[in-house]
Amino acid sequence: MALQARDAQERKRHGRHYTPPELARFLARRALRYAPRAGVLRVLDPACGDGELLLAVHREIATCAPDVAVRLTGYDLDRQAVAETEGRAGELGVEIDCRAVDFLAASAELADGSFDVIISNPPYVRTQQLGGATAQLLSKQFGLRGRIDLTHPFVAIAPRLLADDGVLGLLCANRFLTTRAGANLRRILTGELTPVELYDLGDTKLFAAAVLPAITVATRTVRRADCRYVAAYEELGAEPDCATDLFDALAGDHACMVSDGRRVFAVEVGVLSTGPAALGQEPPRTSPVKPIVGNPSVGASRAVATHTERHGDSAWRMSRPAVDHWLGRIADRTWRTFGETARIRVGIKTTADRVFISDRWDQMDPSPEPELLRELITHHDLQPWRVAMARGTRVLYPYDVRQPRRTPIELDEFPCAAAYLRSHEQALSGRRYVLDGGRKWFEIWVPQRPHLWGAPKLVFPDISERPRFALDRSGAVVNGDCYWISLTDLGDSATDLAYLLMGVANSALGLRFYDAVCGNRLYSGRRRWITQYVARLPVPDPSCPAAGEIVRRVRALVEDGVPVADSGIDEVVAAAFGVSADADHR
Repeated sequence: MALQARDAQERKRHGRHYTPPELARFLARRALRYAPRAGVLRVLDPACGDGELLLAVHREIATCAPDVAVRLTGYDLDRQAVAETEGRAGELGVEIDCRAVDFLAASAELADGSFDVIISNPPYVRTQQLGGATAQLLSKQFGLRGRIDLTHPFVAIAPRLLADDGVLGLLCANRFLTTRAGANLRRILTGELTPVELYDLGDTKLFAAAVLPAITVATRTVRRADCRYVAAYEELGAEPDCATDLFDALAGDHACMVSDGRRVFAVEVGVLSTGPAALGQEPPRTSPVKPIVGNPSVGASRAVATHTERHGDSAWRMSRPAVDHWLGRIADRTWRTFGETARIRVGIKTTADRVFISDRWDQMDPSPEPELLRELITHHDLQPWRVAMARGTRVLYPYDVRQPRRTPIELDEFPCAAAYLRSHEQALSGRRYVLDGGRKWFEIWVPQRPHLWGAPKLVFPDISERPRFALDRSGAVVNGDCYWISLTDLGDSATDLAYLLMGVANSALGLRFYDAVCGNRLYSGRRRWITQYVARLPVPDPSCPAAGEIVRRVRALVEDGVPVADSGIDEVVAAAFGVSADADHR
């Protein structure tokens, strides 16, 4: 058991999540639908692991096209994995040319168009684990931009190695669909290949590890006008409406509810939307735009959002006529997005929470000076509209909050805090990235702007089933499991604009918009409310009467205690965007 645990940890460290047999079979079946049938079918898995994908291809060919000859080639850096692949293939009488080498290095020796099918579940290793020098080298070698992970170069090499009528069957994390970090993959899959089928397998838990997978089938030639897009996510409290197997449902043409015996999944079917849109894409990465004073027209204010789109810059989403019509109507009434209205910041990240965060400071000896212990808002403290800090959690915040920039305290001025911190100096000094960043050993990694903590702010948790945007006036610090918007960014009438943002975000429309445009959920209906997603939420023109009504009702809810059920927020938000409040959430 200890050896198995070590093997599992080693696989995770190197980004190896071996493909389950049923998922490998589905990917092989979908990719082979577009594979050429003439001559010998040349198949490559550049990170073959235990060989499951290559063996799945062989089984599908043997079952569905036994007259087709196939040549299987696998690469993997892990010699043990290669030996496992060779052993499994030998037991089945299958011939695989399996090579224990670094595929990215060896690929330079492969001729263009060497393969008819590339089927891959490439390793996922983040930039931090790759190291900056390696990441930069790979970016330059494979023409990548921005922050990359190890999946990117594996996909980048595919177009060159595929024959003119070849097909790529890719299994990777679904985050590439909507995040900024996924732009490289989206750019390759739309600029150098043609995606024909896409499956967002969300929280299906097909992997033993915490992996949220997606399957993309893309060809070197255009096979159809639209890319089929299917998504499967758990639907809490729902009943299945068919007895179909999950994979059969994914291959079907109709939306349905299907059960795996334990959970119920909503399977939705549409087509892929990859191009730029007037609404729902991440705003340009520039300084926040201050609200226009006075009575701005919608047309004039939308002009600030125009920017040039490149392949891959747009997030991918499922396109369906009813949803597209709904989004179009919202776009017509949108003044700005959240990201164009204010800067969205993540909370502090100490990278040593056991040292800096506690709800038992009074029991410690030595205990830091009270003026350095600041109330801390975490995701536990947030409900829609309100903050309720009942846990008494406080953070040792070693900065001068009077200064607009990060200014660490002088330890000599705080002897108790100095004694406490020095009792943990060995652990804190071991954070090399803090020291290499020019910080003092007792600093936290992400302190944000200390002088802004005293100002009112909107706060919301990173992970939550539903939006939980709340207004905080306590001056508390926000933890790294939350995000926040300082009202100092909102200019004149900041409180009214904050109430408007909060009303939209916490509404049924805000949740439905998130699912239609971002759509990246975690397990059991939990959603990520990160900057890239929240930045896309729409804001109606603050000068219009409908927006004023939203503000009035949110104020009554927050300041006068009007019950949420009686507030009518959902109805007035929908009215502000010219849509019905009764629209089906899905």
